[in-house]
Amino acid sequence: MHADRVALVTGASRGIGRGIALEVARVGYDLAVNYVANEAAARGVQAEVQRMGRRAELVRGDVGIREDRQGIVEAVRKAYGRIDLLVNNAGIAAAVRRDILEAREEEFDHVLAVNLKGPYFLTQQVAGWMVEQKRHHPERDFAIVNIGSISGYAPGINRGEYCISKAGVRMATSLWAARLAEFGIRVHEIRPGIIETDLIGPAKTKYDKLIAEGLTPIRRWGTPEDVGKAVAAIASGAFPFSTGDAFEVDGGFHLRVL
Repeated sequence: MHADRVALVTGASRGIGRGIALEVARVGYDLAVNYVANEAAARGVQAEVQRMGRRAELVRGDVGIREDRQGIVEAVRKAYGRIDLLVNNAGIAAAVRRDILEAREEEFDHVLAVNLKGPYFLTQQVAGWMVEQKRHHPERDFAIVNIGSISGYAPGINRGEYCISKAGVRMATSLWAARLAEFGIRVHEIRPGIIETDLIGPAKTKYDKLIAEGLTPIRRWGTPEDVGKAVAAIASGAFPFSTGDAFEVDGGFHLRVL
């Protein structure tokens, strides 16, 4: 069985997930590249990881569906026999941005299932497996990273379901950090700000202007690599005496500058 450290990154075929997968591979992890529909993009990530000399296996599944979550974990067990890092990155927004006065319950349910319920119960499954591994391999270092968002505290009234889901990620991080600390399993949140991905679309012009006007003290877009480097630092064991933290990767957006 493969002996190198293994990371499962959900939603790893594009955007922030892709950036995370590549940076984690650079610090020595083999990858389970989770995706839902875009197999071609996932294979592109796989190829890039392999060019670094790391192993990458594709793992299809929607974290918002119970049976898929079980299948994801079983696929990683079968491929690698171990897991050292879980990155709960997969996330969606509602298909249409609606004012909260017009929000639709089915869209709320879908976003919460993928962004909050799915990662919560995927963490439950993986954490149980990590505890099992820790008993047999106490020398190993385990970590779980949740990808939150500045939207977890900065309200956007036309995407309330997304904001609520990311606010929940903050508490989920605290809960799992408190529960798993006794086993030496660290749990962190990365809180990205305005990140330039292919999903930005028509909002790009708006944010170009806001950033130029000083919305973020560091006046540039964030990149998937910025988020990936933060995850890679955690994966490298750079914070051995920390758990439950939220790392802001937002160009200083969270600062209240007068």
